[in-house]
Amino acid sequence: MALSSKGTALVTGASSGIGAVYADRLARQGYDLILVARSQAKLITLANRLSDQTGRNVEVVAADLKDKADLLRVEQILRSDASITLLVNNAGVGAVMPLLGSPVDDMEDMISLNITALTRLAYATIPGFVERGAGTVINISSIVAIAPEILNGVYGGTKAFVLGLSQSMHRELADKGIRIQAVLPGATATDFWSEAGNPVENLPQEIVMSAEEMVDAALVGLEKGEVVTIPGLHDGEQWDRYEAQRQVLSGLFGNSTAAARYR
Repeated sequence: MALSSKGTALVTGASSGIGAVYADRLARQGYDLILVARSQAKLITLANRLSDQTGRNVEVVAADLKDKADLLRVEQILRSDASITLLVNNAGVGAVMPLLGSPVDDMEDMISLNITALTRLAYATIPGFVERGAGTVINISSIVAIAPEILNGVYGGTKAFVLGLSQSMHRELADKGIRIQAVLPGATATDFWSEAGNPVENLPQEIVMSAEEMVDAALVGLEKGEVVTIPGLHDGEQWDRYEAQRQVLSGLFGNSTAAARYR
């Protein structure tokens, strides 16, 4: 027998990898699903499996979020479907090539998906959540959000944006009953790496986490009320100290005179 419904979760980039694992876990937690990705065939296969195994209602929306018309179609779903209680902003693309070896058109496409689409979907979702006094947005960022020099700089920049947006959204919306979580995975065993031109098999396997392990940890972080969840960071107090120092520094930047070292 299916669990009573927790509402509907809309998951982007849901056809494989991290998104597909989120879909599986959320269905088993009692969410109905709207699965969004480019490949309708993969979505239908996943939807049929999850519906059979969990009894949840699973809808599919084949959409390329870099395409304006497709993006607007998904935005309209988020605005109009009051059953949606959770958005997983997972769709994204990566790059591992140095800046000088990365075509600028590809970088623009990355920005379109990793930043523009994610932001527009959040904007489409939040007003309804505020009106209903509840809702959760999970934004998938990356550890390169705080270490952008590790991989391609534009990719790191897009993920830093996701982290910063999430922290700002939390500050603005927490007292309105809205939960915001930014998830910062490290190297995860998905198609991300082969699509970026460096198969995951080329990485030191001791740093690679399975998508299942990553998502399960992230969902525990959500239950614990974390705004920022870093599944691969074993000592969580290190992040707490980092964040506390950032908060201290942020209060020291505004002064009417320049620092003495600049005179």
